Amino acid sequence: MTQTDTTADATTGATTDTTTGTPADPTADPTTAASGGGEGSDGLLAPVPEEDGSPFFAYAARGELRVQCCADCGEPRFPPRPCCPHCQSFDCLWKRMSGRGRIWSYVLPHPPLLPAYAEQAPYNVVLVELADAPRIRLVGNLVATADAALNSVPPERIRIGAPVKAAFHATDGGLTVVRWLLERP
Repeated sequence: MTQTDTTADATTGATTDTTTGTPADPTADPTTAASGGGEGSDGLLAPVPEEDGSPFFAYAARGELRVQCCADCGEPRFPPRPCCPHCQSFDCLWKRMSGRGRIWSYVLPHPPLLPAYAEQAPYNVVLVELADAPRIRLVGNLVATADAALNSVPPERIRIGAPVKAAFHATDGGLTVVRWLLERP
């Protein structure tokens, strides 16, 4: 699989393949392709994409983990934002990541919980440090398969430093979120 980097025009938000100069995907503009947010029919909460972060979800819908990077200094940044905190540039690109990382931290939420979450307790929320960008950490759930229940991995199997890989789950609301699988199940 080849890795293609894209750059986003600071004015229009349109993405371009930096290797060919053509639109990254002529059929779907990642700045507008993500929808969803709020509460799904399953009662679970979903992220609410905003302008700077919507490409993250659009790429996730295609099964790609990408992180916003500065087009001038190359620094990755998450959460996505319009201006680079290192050099103050407004030009960005979305760099494809390998999807590999390690559990940096985790929590097992305790009651009181929203009803849909209480039904799945005990479940986990993990903070994953990306192998490609160690200063970038993403929040998600460690699950047995991409579409498994939030409680599909027993809490005793979760370890700080455990290697994980990204998986993509389409929520009831149509938004695709990143979940994490143990590399050695």
